[in-house]
Amino acid sequence: MRARTDLTKGPGNREAGVARIFKLLEAPEGRWRRLNGYKLVPLVRAGAKFVNGELVEGIEEEKVAA
Repeated sequence: MRARTDLTKGPGNREAGVARIFKLLEAPEGRWRRLNGYKLVPLVRAGAKFVNGELVEGIEEEKVAA
């Protein structure tokens, strides 16, 4: 379907455009789910090392690296 007039090419007015954008941004929220291990995300971002899903600290880290 082709938009043949100026009225059909845009959101109409600012309020309608903002409402459309809000609805588009709100739609995926119903399908999102929390990540497994969400509490570990800050550790991963900080550069912590994990081996087989377990946090490796201090001396153990040196053993794994060798």
